[in-house]
Amino acid sequence: MTEFASLETDLVNAISAAADEAALEAIRIAVLGKSGSISALLKSLGTMTPDDRKEKGPLINGLRDSVTEALASRRAVLRDAALEIRLASESIDVTLPVRPSAAARGRIHPISQVIDELTVIFGDMGFAVAEGPDIETDFFNFTALNFPVGHPAREMHDTFFFNPDEKGERKLLRTHTSPVQIRTMMSQKPPIRVIIPGRTYRCDSDQTHTPMFHQVEGLVIDKGSHMGHLKWILAEFCKAFFEVDDVKMRFRPSFFPFTEPSVEVDIQCSRKGGEIRFGEGEDWLEILGCGMVHPNVIRHCGLDPDEYQGFAWGMGIDRIAMLKYGMPDLRPFFEADVRWLSHYGFRPLDLPTLTGGLSV
Repeated sequence: MTEFASLETDLVNAISAAADEAALEAIRIAVLGKSGSISALLKSLGTMTPDDRKEKGPLINGLRDSVTEALASRRAVLRDAALEIRLASESIDVTLPVRPSAAARGRIHPISQVIDELTVIFGDMGFAVAEGPDIETDFFNFTALNFPVGHPAREMHDTFFFNPDEKGERKLLRTHTSPVQIRTMMSQKPPIRVIIPGRTYRCDSDQTHTPMFHQVEGLVIDKGSHMGHLKWILAEFCKAFFEVDDVKMRFRPSFFPFTEPSVEVDIQCSRKGGEIRFGEGEDWLEILGCGMVHPNVIRHCGLDPDEYQGFAWGMGIDRIAMLKYGMPDLRPFFEADVRWLSHYGFRPLDLPTLTGGLSV
């Protein structure tokens, strides 16, 4: 009996010490297999005397049952441990990460940002913001701006016309924001100081042109306004917008039907290394057109050009945004690519100020 008890203890200890199912299976084969030690004891029962069989049979069968139970128990423990290890190694976190707030995730489009910058700069000079409709009449878009009927300049604008209405009049998508100048002069009494940012439309599309684009124009109407005032305003604007201490400007004679005299404005820049920098260098870059408001335009608005005079200027918002922020192509401005907006866009709380910086 002591022999069987000692053997049972040794086998149970060996089973408990098995590190994995492969080691446990090796023990099972060595004990209960065809040539196993307990199998050999069971086979020996046939050669025993009846008295020995009666005495040792229950002990051998009890040993077999104990070992079988120990094997089953250890196998369950090892399988649970293996399952835990597998689950830990093959687990997939299906929970969602914490979503960033709208303020952290959202971006302001560069066009909106630049319009805010323009508003801050000219607002500091005492300018208000004026707006008008995108769909205009021929009178406001051309005639009132001193474009005579049949004038070639009308064709230069590549205008989008609508079908004639019941009166035979054809409305159009405004080709510039200048119609708002006319509406402002017809609805307000001088002195007038306004800027006019907004969408404009022309039938043109390439790397630097799109059928819809943005312009900003400025208008001053008063009794004593002159070109000196215009030059000062433009110089102060360029310094503030491009965030440089000084700019050199060059005014070249030009022609616009709605101004006389008319000039185009170049500012000094450097193009070294393929990068445009303002306030330095020996190159020049044209950025806007301007001039004194033509007397015919003032007269069309019901004002006396002998009493009032003024000046106006206009520039492309998309163009100056590209120049300031290094965007090589105009078309992505309107392609709604979130990746592009994430790169070039501005955080919602980065509001431009003259004291804190326009493009913080």
